[in-house]
Amino acid sequence: MRVCVVGDELVAGLGDARGLGWVGRVVARTTTEEPLFVAPLAVPGESTSALSGRWEAETQRRFGAHSDNRLVVGLGPQDLFDGTSLARSRLNLANVLDVAAASRVSCFVVGPPPRPDVDDDALAQLSQAFSDVCRRRHVPYVETHEPLRTHDQWHADVAAGDGIHPGQAGYGLLAWLVLHNGWHSWLGLPSEAG
Repeated sequence: MRVCVVGDELVAGLGDARGLGWVGRVVARTTTEEPLFVAPLAVPGESTSALSGRWEAETQRRFGAHSDNRLVVGLGPQDLFDGTSLARSRLNLANVLDVAAASRVSCFVVGPPPRPDVDDDALAQLSQAFSDVCRRRHVPYVETHEPLRTHDQWHADVAAGDGIHPGQAGYGLLAWLVLHNGWHSWLGLPSEAG
């Protein structure tokens, strides 16, 4: 099984002193019979337009012709900074998921968590739009904004770092959300307890 993870700097774990981010923590808690190849392919500040333009070329080099190829999409708030309409954001994500499905690449999407430099209501609407695109395509979507919106530990961890990105505790929370919202079943593995 080969898993490519595309998205912004949270995919790379920016701000995590341990260098694991949520991706490393999730992989560390994933037990498979065969070795699991995971390739984080992060671009800081990536919008859905940029992501939809690059993901295919980057993942093709890592996917195998006879492998079980999987795509994880980690979404951020960049579309809001760029002034991208909700309709365009939805279309960009839909295009990624549709092209992947046509290539028999199973997808898993992680939504954008809250950030103090982003309008909270606008980010909630963006996350809801992403969720709707995934629901219509029967693609697992991990809602991170709503559970972390008023989470004291999340906000304290972000404030303790650069004021925008989480540290170890915040990435732990993101990993927990991923692990407890369909990760194992998406991989065809028994759910992890705890």
